[in-house]
Amino acid sequence: MTRRPGIAETAALTAAGFAFFFAVWWGVAASGWLPRAVLPTPSDVATTFMALIRDPFAGYTFQQHLAASIGRYLMGFALAAAIGVPLGLLMGWFRILDDVVSPLFEAVRFIAPLAWVPFAALWFGTGIGGPIMIIFSGAFPPCVVSAYRGAKLVDQRLIEAAQTHGAGSLRVIAEVLVPGSLPSIISGLRVSAGLGWQSLVGAELIVVSAGVGYLMVQGQSNLATAIVMCGMIGIGAVGFAIDVALRFVERRIKAQWSPA
Repeated sequence: MTRRPGIAETAALTAAGFAFFFAVWWGVAASGWLPRAVLPTPSDVATTFMALIRDPFAGYTFQQHLAASIGRYLMGFALAAAIGVPLGLLMGWFRILDDVVSPLFEAVRFIAPLAWVPFAALWFGTGIGGPIMIIFSGAFPPCVVSAYRGAKLVDQRLIEAAQTHGAGSLRVIAEVLVPGSLPSIISGLRVSAGLGWQSLVGAELIVVSAGVGYLMVQGQSNLATAIVMCGMIGIGAVGFAIDVALRFVERRIKAQWSPA
């Protein structure tokens, strides 16, 4: 059996990977194969990043753009989870609701979130409703699917035992179905969070007047590659932080549900 690397080894390997990436990046950028305006060096990007933090660009500083993006994202993701998880659980519990909702849901969930961008621009302009709609369209399907599958995987004997003791549908859902589905729900929320963040960035390329995506568009319009790269780094860092946080929650919940 292969030994898993410890924390120190993992950190060292991660640092080595980043060092290799930045070394290749610096080498290609400094070689002159591409103009610095097309591929700036890491130091150029770092200098630009510090300037964006200090001085407004496209109306706001970098942290203000990032805060606007995160605010939209949290609203859209919370709305998707608040509607999608209960809907998935109810579909898994009530057969008639499953029969009514599933055909429409299966038809809609394969539409890419970016396909809703024209509608969001027409309906909401540059208001907050457009990005929330697009985030919702990306984050909603995994919430429904994970909750539905979790409900279907709950041990039928537990449900029957609760019903034998006189528990009604609402009590069974609250005390048996939801706890039993929680590991699957958390896994789905992790997928949903990533898709929602990716959808937000796509929305901000078109239908907003502030945010990291908007910052990147304005940087591209000004032929400022370093600004575009700063936006990409910010997007990746926040997405990674969201995934790490949800991965931690997922491990904790699954550890509680695993047999002793």
